[in-house]
Amino acid sequence: MNKRIGVLSALVAGACTPAVAQDVIELKPITIRASEWSSSLPEEYSGGQVAKGSRVGMLGNRDVMDTPFSTTTYTAKSIENTGASTVADVVARDPSVRNTHATGGMVDSFYIRGFPVNEGNFGEIAFDGVYGVAPTYRVSTDYAERIEVLKGPSALIYGISPNSSVGGVINLVPKRAPEVDLTRLTTDYVSNLQGGAHLDIARRFGEEREFGMRFNGSLHGGDTPIDDQTREMYVGALALDYKGESFRATVDLIGQKQDFTAPQRPFFPVAGITIPEAPNGRLNIEEPWEWSKNRDLSWLARAEYDLNDTITVFGAVGGGNSHVTRLFGTPTLLNSNGDVSVVPQNFVFDVDRMTAETGARAQFDTGLVTHAVTFQATYLRQTLDRGSASGTAQLTNIYHPVLRPEQNVRAPGNVGRASESTLSGLALSDTLSILDERVQLTVGGRLQSIDSNNFNATTGATTSSSNETSVTPLVGLVVKPWENVSLYANYIEGLGVGDTAPATAVNAGETLAPYQSKQYEIGAKIDLDRVILTMAVFQIEKPYGQLESQGAGLIFVDGGEQRNRGLEVNIAGEVSSNLRLLGGVAFIDGELTKTDNTTTVGNTPIGVPSIQTNLGAEWDTPFMKGLTLAANVIYTDEQFADTANTQRLPSWVRLDLGARYSTKIEDRPVTFRASIENVFNKDYWSGVASFGTISQGAPLTVKLSMTTGF
Repeated sequence: MNKRIGVLSALVAGACTPAVAQDVIELKPITIRASEWSSSLPEEYSGGQVAKGSRVGMLGNRDVMDTPFSTTTYTAKSIENTGASTVADVVARDPSVRNTHATGGMVDSFYIRGFPVNEGNFGEIAFDGVYGVAPTYRVSTDYAERIEVLKGPSALIYGISPNSSVGGVINLVPKRAPEVDLTRLTTDYVSNLQGGAHLDIARRFGEEREFGMRFNGSLHGGDTPIDDQTREMYVGALALDYKGESFRATVDLIGQKQDFTAPQRPFFPVAGITIPEAPNGRLNIEEPWEWSKNRDLSWLARAEYDLNDTITVFGAVGGGNSHVTRLFGTPTLLNSNGDVSVVPQNFVFDVDRMTAETGARAQFDTGLVTHAVTFQATYLRQTLDRGSASGTAQLTNIYHPVLRPEQNVRAPGNVGRASESTLSGLALSDTLSILDERVQLTVGGRLQSIDSNNFNATTGATTSSSNETSVTPLVGLVVKPWENVSLYANYIEGLGVGDTAPATAVNAGETLAPYQSKQYEIGAKIDLDRVILTMAVFQIEKPYGQLESQGAGLIFVDGGEQRNRGLEVNIAGEVSSNLRLLGGVAFIDGELTKTDNTTTVGNTPIGVPSIQTNLGAEWDTPFMKGLTLAANVIYTDEQFADTANTQRLPSWVRLDLGARYSTKIEDRPVTFRASIENVFNKDYWSGVASFGTISQGAPLTVKLSMTTGF
């Protein structure tokens, strides 16, 4: 075995340095760093709101100071104390992320660094480091130990995302049974009249407590703050794990069900109109006879085995199904007076996902250089079946909703295959460290294959297809001139399925080659022991297809490009023993650098504000032990809903306040929490999706909860 390790080390070293016939490679004794690859979580940072590190895809767990990217990891404590029930609630605290769908709707979508994430029918939230497991439309925090946000393209690190997002990755770290047994019950209330309960149970078994079980279950229901709207949510999640000396394994099973009556929908403004002022956040043009039902079942099995002290092999397999039935329409905003046309539609969506990965990690030294090498093979297959039937147009108004008579829109008679995609890849990376890891260079590449097909859901005929391969590289550098200062730079590419030519093109139905987005980023991280400051400067270039003249017709070709340049500054930690801060600011200069229309060159892309700011504070009061007061301010600059930059959404600011009180009742820990979101009941358009739909901001919302440990 030792001889084989020596041969492997020599081969890898030879791949990284020029070879000379007389060279003799002398291997130093190998140093074990198992904690970098174990399933244990990085420690919490001072104050407990964020963690000291995160899982950086195939690179494994990395301390934030050793990561050549901008990352933020929100802890379980942060999730609980803010009353976040969905992943969207958590990332709303990040200045680089904005939600682009109404909270009163059935789906969550985001912009990260000015690019869309989780739009469409394929979920783009990763679960335990892989795509294809988390629910497609909305992800609960009941089973989340942490929520990690990696900013920027990540084709090498996570593989190509299911819907080709390049702005970043949101990864959910599932809960595991801790060393101490846990039984926790949380009851809660949300205005107007919605209540629920969440049970969290964890146990460990075996002579060395090597077997773990954790169950999270919740149910919620009742009237929401939105007019005529009710919501029911049911979650059940079972996490099993085994921690042996050389072998570790986990199994996650998730069931999730969400039912809405009168689900809030984004508005699609007609071209050329002036965007009207936002209506009262409680007003809802959807009717009680309109509804949506989401059902999600997911699973993931993961295992890793230490072949010896330096090589670990790993693998995972999982998948899931999302089934959606709904009856409602996407409202069309007709004019600046707020008149709306709605065509009720009865839709069925079935999304099936299958994911797998396998690979090996090795750590060894060659001379003065320490290597951490990972090889990974990934596979993701997703299919979408879809059917629809439409009613007739009805009129209403966003300021004065009128009663729309119920339409008996039949269920779709045919639910056929709309699309299928298979994404597979081979990736290799090496992190080379010298000078006691004060200088770290990460290099790697992923060979990605994309096999994508779109179909006419009625006839089954193929309407477009793509079968391409591409290589996406990564170069990341970390230099730590002082123990508490980390400087980094990276070049990384994102990858997306090429756009499909529209019906107006002479090459209608043709799918272009995959798009490779490019990011250049430099940054600095300063750890002041109790407070960490981070800064990043980045540029992301994303191509897209466009129509160009060819003879008497139009041809759809590569040629469009969006470029976002930005500066991010973040702070987290304890300013003093009783005051914690979390927040920052993101400046984004978005520009359409290449378009098919000279009048839009230089314009701001849809949904990209120039400034996004979040600042949250928690204060442990000196006058009452156990009482903590909290405040959070969110600001978003103006945005455009069209590439012509004629449809403008004004800037908005929101204040949220909260309090919690921790005590003991009959020797049991009890925590009471209360919060008010949108304290001044501000009416605002919260965001824009990439296809130009705009969403209402949530109204003033009161949340109360009590958590008891047994």
